[in-house]
Amino acid sequence: ILRHKEKNALYIHFKMYDNPSLSPEMIRRYQTLYTGAFYERFVEGRWVSADGTVYPFMALPDAFVPVPDVEFTRFVISCDYGTVNPASFGLWGLYDGVWYRISEYYYNSRITGFQRTDEEHYEALCELAGNRIIDTVVVDPSAASFIQVVERHGRFNVIPAKNQVLDGIRNVSSALKEKRIRICSVCVDTIREFGLYRWANGNKDAPVKENDHAMDDIRYFVTTVLNNDNDEIFAIAAWR
Repeated sequence: ILRHKEKNALYIHFKMYDNPSLSPEMIRRYQTLYTGAFYERFVEGRWVSADGTVYPFMALPDAFVPVPDVEFTRFVISCDYGTVNPASFGLWGLYDGVWYRISEYYYNSRITGFQRTDEEHYEALCELAGNRIIDTVVVDPSAASFIQVVERHGRFNVIPAKNQVLDGIRNVSSALKEKRIRICSVCVDTIREFGLYRWANGNKDAPVKENDHAMDDIRYFVTTVLNNDNDEIFAIAAWR
């Protein structure tokens, strides 16, 4: 694109407004849905490199909320498992169509100086769940040994998470902007990571692999639980 004159190529720049199939209401919705690089790409039609914090709008004063004093109708736990790296588990409660991250377990062996075993992380999972009935536990798909431990105990239904990073970040961004998920202010390590989670420098379209453990478990929850009913596509072919 940058060398289209030199290459004698036709360059036409389309924006979202140029799509005749989108209503003004839909365009306004997308304008509020996307921020940063995603806004420039999907609304302005500019393929820019990602830069800065991944979720910049989470620095706004109303980004985090107190834990609602309500009766939640469902509970789910999402897990990013780690031994050398931190482990981050999030407890989610559903109320009136919104999922709230109401509590968390975050263990960093580099700070404590002691690594925890799969069984110790499982005990922390049970403590996080308390006496609640947990619909499912979504776990980092690479954590095969921890998944086996959870399955062996038989208390929780455990499923490996979907792990598409860039699409997952976009889905998390949309869910946060639409307030389909809310992060409660008691989740201090999650809030800390939101302020530190950044895009890698250069042309790599990927986040820095630091301060991303709560960010990963949130992404697992959104892509595997929140969007589960919306992203399954079935194709059927039949001979005539």
